[in-house]
Amino acid sequence: MKSYITTPIYYVNGSPHIGHAFTSIMADILKRNRQALGHELMLSTGVDEHGQKNQEAAADLGMPVGEFLDMRCNEFRNVFDRLGVAYDYFVRTSREGHKTAVAGMEQSIFDRDLIVKKNYTGTYCKGCEEFKKESDLTEDGQCPLHPTMKVEQTEETNYFLKMEPFRERLLQHIADNPEFVQPEAFRNELKQMLAEPLDDLCISRPKTRVTLGIELPFDTDFVTYVWFDALANYLTNIGWPEAGYEDWWAECEHMIGKDILKPHGVYWPIMLMAAGLPLPKKLSVHSHWVGAGGVKMSKSIGNVVDPIEVIEKLGVDALRWYLARHMRADSDSQISVEFITQTYNTELGNKIGNLLSRAAKFSKARFDGKLPAPGPLTAEDEAIRKAVVEAVKGMGDWVNLADIPARMQAIITVADEMNNYFAEQAPWDLIKNEETRERCQTVIYVTLDSLRVVMEALTQVIPGSAGKALSMLNAPEVASPWKPELDRLTGDSDLGEIETLFPRVQ
Repeated sequence: MKSYITTPIYYVNGSPHIGHAFTSIMADILKRNRQALGHELMLSTGVDEHGQKNQEAAADLGMPVGEFLDMRCNEFRNVFDRLGVAYDYFVRTSREGHKTAVAGMEQSIFDRDLIVKKNYTGTYCKGCEEFKKESDLTEDGQCPLHPTMKVEQTEETNYFLKMEPFRERLLQHIADNPEFVQPEAFRNELKQMLAEPLDDLCISRPKTRVTLGIELPFDTDFVTYVWFDALANYLTNIGWPEAGYEDWWAECEHMIGKDILKPHGVYWPIMLMAAGLPLPKKLSVHSHWVGAGGVKMSKSIGNVVDPIEVIEKLGVDALRWYLARHMRADSDSQISVEFITQTYNTELGNKIGNLLSRAAKFSKARFDGKLPAPGPLTAEDEAIRKAVVEAVKGMGDWVNLADIPARMQAIITVADEMNNYFAEQAPWDLIKNEETRERCQTVIYVTLDSLRVVMEALTQVIPGSAGKALSMLNAPEVASPWKPELDRLTGDSDLGEIETLFPRVQ
């Protein structure tokens, strides 16, 4: 079975931030989960290179546009590589194949008489690069997403896509496919957006104002509105309009933040309907990250979390773990470098890394560098093994975005139980007498084999650290399709080099 996961493509007018890192890491976790189940995967991420904001950002730096786009594209690519995002396709909307396909889509919609040219006077937000209705603005007339950027009154002639003819059909699709938007809170929000008649969508910008974009095939005085161009990437990445894209498209899941629900939940489905194309399978929507105390992140307050800074201080898996562990799908979550450090030290360091280090070093020192073979199992051994299998089995099933934190919570809870088991069995006392030596071997084997099961599950979330841990245990290759399975470590086998998996950070 195929699964095609997309992240939004990110504007290159600024450097990659924690929001970009989050969406792409979650998409990567879902990819690794589904690959572990034996599915064929495609993950796309990348950059949106067109539009007024990018054009102005290049001008502000005094750089030729092409050079600016190359520089920013490389910056995003490098960050995603450092975050361990195993993308299969990196989008650049400046690619010729993409531009040709978008123009083809516009022409086909135009030929169906669904695009009209008209004069428009209205309020324009440069931050969103879109026209706003009065009801979209705050009480003092600003865009709620860009409160520091003044909206402008603009009058110009443009091309518009007729939206209203498709509204009822889209509402029906949402009703018929409850999985189409997850979680439910955002499905309800989308239905609210579709409750009133829809205005036509402006799909062009005059070249007198914006030159960085795809020319309209039916009027070369205009370029394509940046959202129309960007949304089409999800199809052009998999070879549309050429044959062969259909199997991937039928299994497409868009991963998005709640701030871009309208373009993905209203504009995009209607664009597809207008072009006579099927809709994606699913929109998985998440909330945002805010600073400590729920304060919005801003450079002036100094509470911005820079993903690269976190990686340099704590390593990539500290960040991946925190984001997976503390995300909330339908409400904003708090983040700070202090919170990440604390979670890294207490959970990854104390509860998982420390147990691995203690048990493996003990085994290496007392059993000639080997993992001892177990003797008969007691009720306590059976109980902890059962708890471990139960805790990680969720990672052996299909994981949805909203499931991730609960699956991480289950792993941390069982890590506590494993630590309690190890402390209560006290192998350091058992080793002292010949008659309890075999019991000691069993405790060490049960502890390390249980840790192996946990680490196999965690290869989907913190692949670098989990892979290191499995090497230390000299574990066999992770089975595919993966299910938690006990006793895969071989008794009396050599252990690898034991190192501290999560060194404590002050």
